[in-house]
Amino acid sequence: MMHIEEKDNAPLSMGEEKNMVMQLLLLNITVFILLFFTEVLYRLEGNTLARYYDNVLLHVALPANITTLLHNPWSLITTMFVHNNFWMIVSNMIWLACFGTMLQHHAGRQRILPLYLLSGIVGAIFYLLGMQLIPSFRELQSFAFTCGAAPSVMALAIGATVVAPRYRLLPNLPIPFWIITVVFILVNIITHVVNSNDLTMVPALIGGGLTGFIYMQQWKKGNDLGAGFNRFSHKITHLFHPKTHLHIVK
Repeated sequence: MMHIEEKDNAPLSMGEEKNMVMQLLLLNITVFILLFFTEVLYRLEGNTLARYYDNVLLHVALPANITTLLHNPWSLITTMFVHNNFWMIVSNMIWLACFGTMLQHHAGRQRILPLYLLSGIVGAIFYLLGMQLIPSFRELQSFAFTCGAAPSVMALAIGATVVAPRYRLLPNLPIPFWIITVVFILVNIITHVVNSNDLTMVPALIGGGLTGFIYMQQWKKGNDLGAGFNRFSHKITHLFHPKTHLHIVK
């Protein structure tokens, strides 16, 4: 089995340009701030919240209706960076920092972005399938939508647990990492179930979790499912940079 060993598995820090977890945190927070101020401007101009949703939010969030999605296909990607309330982004970013840093430390930063994007897309597909196939959800299609990093965070949580299930965050804390993940999953799903308007998010969480499990299981076997994406993104982002070298460990 062969893995790419990276020498930049740095802890979470504002100044680490190679810290993919921090870059995702900053991107999500930046998008939230931009949307928040856009909403404020809409309200100051006397517009209703519904108009802000119609003109802005529903163009970047994932609609439940397939026909609407065909008009905004980019929402399959943008939805995983969009949060429409404060507590949603606080919760997702805390868990993203926790599980993302854990996975980055044990598996390398090159696993983070491909898994985040892939699980977000799979979560979106599961959401759409749920809205089409589950009778109680089908009635909500005309106006329902979803957004947020929850499916991707679920994938990072499951992925980190697959890589290091018995890892202890604190040496003196006799609780293996997998127990923390189980608590996270239960709290996450229960939160969505209690929130009746958010029950439709459960299929997306399942899709994200399955993606994280399969992705990191394959990586442990030597099959990096994100290798092609990483090579492509490296070429794009280093068109005008000196070539970097990776140290290969067999």
